[in-house]
Amino acid sequence: MAEADTSLLSPAQRKLVGFALAFGAVVAIFGLLGLVIVMLGRFLGEFSGVIWPIATAGILALILRPVVTLFQLRLKLRRLSAVILLYALFVLAVCGVLLAFAPAVISQVVDFIAYLPVLWQNTLKWGEQHFPEWLQIARRYLENPAIKGMLDTLTQQAQDLFAQFAPSLKQAGAGIFGFFGLVASLAIIPVYLFFFLLSGTNDPVKQLPEHLTFLKPAQREDVLFLIREFLGIIVAFFRGQILIGLIMGVLLAIGFSFGGLRFGLALGLLVGLLNIVPYLGSILGLSVVIPLALLQQDGGLGLVAVCLGVFVAVQLLEGWLLTPRIMGQQTGLHPVAIIFAVFFWGHAFGGVLGMLLAVPLTAFFVTAWRLARKKYFAD
Repeated sequence: MAEADTSLLSPAQRKLVGFALAFGAVVAIFGLLGLVIVMLGRFLGEFSGVIWPIATAGILALILRPVVTLFQLRLKLRRLSAVILLYALFVLAVCGVLLAFAPAVISQVVDFIAYLPVLWQNTLKWGEQHFPEWLQIARRYLENPAIKGMLDTLTQQAQDLFAQFAPSLKQAGAGIFGFFGLVASLAIIPVYLFFFLLSGTNDPVKQLPEHLTFLKPAQREDVLFLIREFLGIIVAFFRGQILIGLIMGVLLAIGFSFGGLRFGLALGLLVGLLNIVPYLGSILGLSVVIPLALLQQDGGLGLVAVCLGVFVAVQLLEGWLLTPRIMGQQTGLHPVAIIFAVFFWGHAFGGVLGMLLAVPLTAFFVTAWRLARKKYFAD
């Protein structure tokens, strides 16, 4: 006689329970990860004035460490002498650039700020000339009591929202965005950088295994691999983005200036440097350059076309030549993923710091997922 099946659950029920447990585990992992990101974002927001100078110095040290080592080997210098030589060359380069370009750039920036009210008046005149019926409709609707009341309500809500954020803004102004706090933070970066570069080792994680003895050897190797990958991504990204931003800024400044755009030198350099955060410079640059080209005294659709042509040419050069040659496939992220990452980490970490670290952090998580899938989730 066949033995009766005394199991509590049927095979289908066991599969359902297994799926539910696995789904619950995945939800718990993502929830814990989200909590860690939120807490880290709050921590960075609270102590950003202390963290960002040392983080900036650390990234610069990772980028410049090979230069110091090169000075040591080629010029037969001690580490201290090599670091001092690097600082001296940097000061000379900055002084040369300031003497060559700073007067023109500063003059254009000041003139552009003074030109903003004129630009606004030109915008209103252009709208009245080309779309008078739209302005009449807008004025007619704005005179409607219901719409006027709605706008007043929205304005009051915006003021209330600003009032809620005022303490945070005040605290930020007293810290990183305060003038004296900003000057102090910038002044401490070279000090941090000096001591980081003075460290003789070229492998920042060389001593780390001594502090991870509580992990199994295989897990320790995985942690070291991920840290080295993250540091490699950080170095490749910032070194590449800074170089690409400088090249794009110079090309845009030349193109805008020869095209006849007012303040072309300052705007081109600024747009290029803002591209250190992917796509930020292009978005902000187009929103400023196109209205300026359209509304300046000798501008029009022809100048808009010229400026757009310069933008497209520089973007194509960056996408097809500069990024593949300078950065290679270090991040391996799709442009849509990069845009999403910039907004996600910018919101999670409360602004510019998150936007700067968006691509390295996303690339790191992609690398960690690939490693986990290969080693721990393989069939």
